[in-house]
Amino acid sequence: MTPLPPPGERTLTAVGARRRAPGQPPVSSVIRTLREIAKESEALVALFDARAIAGERHLYSAWAHLGRARGRGESRLRERGAELALYVAGDDQLPRALEKVGVSDSTEEFVLVVERPLDPTAILERFGLTTDPTVYPRAPDALTLERLGIGAAERDAVPPSAWEGLVLERVALVELSAPAGRGASVKP
Repeated sequence: MTPLPPPGERTLTAVGARRRAPGQPPVSSVIRTLREIAKESEALVALFDARAIAGERHLYSAWAHLGRARGRGESRLRERGAELALYVAGDDQLPRALEKVGVSDSTEEFVLVVERPLDPTAILERFGLTTDPTVYPRAPDALTLERLGIGAAERDAVPPSAWEGLVLERVALVELSAPAGRGASVKP
């Protein structure tokens, strides 16, 4: 597998977070804040349920595939954060992708993804979340893979040390399923 760039050289940052109190902030407030931030900056901001994230390579692979597809003019959605969710989920339909990786009222642990120049600490504050490094990064477990649609038969076919590869394969398949010339137009 390709090594990740050192943390200081990354233009994408991901941090683990959690709610300050159960159910607070409500998911409606989180979604509203996400939309506000997207309008204010061209830098990508995305928030995922930590139970669906299979480690650092999972997120960076999804982001790289998103960048390559957009570079070829093959975007699927106007909003990059929503399109990133497709790759993270390994699914080509947004409703299914959000069901797998999106936040809900039951989400207690989050993974915030931001591009430079945005500061993840300031963004977490806007969401009303608090940093928690125990939430992310974590190695994939059976529950994470199940949530991503990777069933027991697929998991049993490889040792747990190869589970990350199963997730990365799903990410790559989203890019391969892109309809040629049918994406949304992208701002240069």
